[in-house]
Amino acid sequence: MTDLARLIDHTLLKPEATRWQIHKLVAEAMEYGFASACVNGVFAADVAKMLHGSPVRTCVVVGFPLGANAAGAKASEAVRAVEDGADEIDVVAHLPHLINQDLAAAKAELFEIVKRSRTANRDVVVKVIVESSMLMHDVSDGEAEVTIAGACRVVRESGCEFIKTSTGFHSNGGATVEAVRLLKKHAGGLRVKAAGGIRTREDALAMVEAGADRIGCSSSVAIVR
Repeated sequence: MTDLARLIDHTLLKPEATRWQIHKLVAEAMEYGFASACVNGVFAADVAKMLHGSPVRTCVVVGFPLGANAAGAKASEAVRAVEDGADEIDVVAHLPHLINQDLAAAKAELFEIVKRSRTANRDVVVKVIVESSMLMHDVSDGEAEVTIAGACRVVRESGCEFIKTSTGFHSNGGATVEAVRLLKKHAGGLRVKAAGGIRTREDALAMVEAGADRIGCSSSVAIVR
């Protein structure tokens, strides 16, 4: 149980989440020894304060869930999260750049976010959400692999540590074993986070078997029990 728990970002990103629910999330993260508590930015300072002195990290989403903010706005949001105490940030990439394989534009956006975030904390871990199910939707296996490989390259070359499958909010769905395998194949040193629709222990173990280094889910307690 403990080994799996250490791979899990215990997550609550519903827009209606209350402060009481966030406090419960943090308490569970500490009790079970999850990797992080993952929350929206409005709760960043609160969560960082509650986790101070704990091995559990504060994870905050940026540009969530659409990734449609301007790069500068995402960078400012990321800086605020880091200043509020985030150890890790999960950034939604601008998806049209990835769909159209405009790798230069995708890299420029992520590089700006990384550079500015690390002026606030040089050690902040940056994970990039690429909505893998969308990138792989209605295309051939070869096209999917090219798109995933391009996304991995951009995330790696912009100085991020993780590539992440999904927000869990996209209509095309969340993490799949196939997507995780492809991301791992082309990661080139990146770590892979699987998120979106992971609700059982079997789901989580399948993602780890496929190559996931981290799991993002809201059913974390049920999974480790």
